Amino acid sequence: MTYWCLLQMVLLLCFSTTALSMNYSLLRFQQRRSDTVCQKLLRQLPSTPQHCLEVRMDFQVPEEMRQAQQFRKEDAVLVIYEMLQQIFGILTRDFSSTGWSETVIEDLLVELQGQMDHLEPIQKEIMQKKTFTMGDMTVLHLKKYNLVQYLTSMEYNSCAWTVVRAQMLKNFSFLKSLTGYLQD
Repeated sequence: MTYWCLLQMVLLLCFSTTALSMNYSLLRFQQRRSDTVCQKLLRQLPSTPQHCLEVRMDFQVPEEMRQAQQFRKEDAVLVIYEMLQQIFGILTRDFSSTGWSETVIEDLLVELQGQMDHLEPIQKEIMQKKTFTMGDMTVLHLKKYNLVQYLTSMEYNSCAWTVVRAQMLKNFSFLKSLTGYLQD
């Protein structure tokens, strides 16, 4: 290997590490802004009527999510990406029984897609490294934490949707706290 090729490889490695570091800083800013926008949009949807309180459910958030202080930035990226995918999947279902504004849902979907687009390159890079992390374990547990199953079991009725809306608000609060791990 020539000196020139070796120098180019070293510069490329340094640049990609720096770029990734800058991406984490930018990503943290973008995620915080977007989480706030999503929470505001969700709050514009009708809230839980009193008679829906009886169909509330404890969704059993994975234990490691309650101990997020152990997360690394790579873990946070994996978990945030999975949660956003799940929320996006929920909001693309038939919500006609809810009386929710289609415009608000469309705005939410655009915001979520933007978040996932920002996360995806870093998420793919993490997945290519093939190192098992706490984030991988959490993602596996999140796949069992399925709000769609709840909606299906409740036949997508309006009360089930209001319960899911409340849970999504909780999820965005958690996502907001996870963005703190996206630091250089």
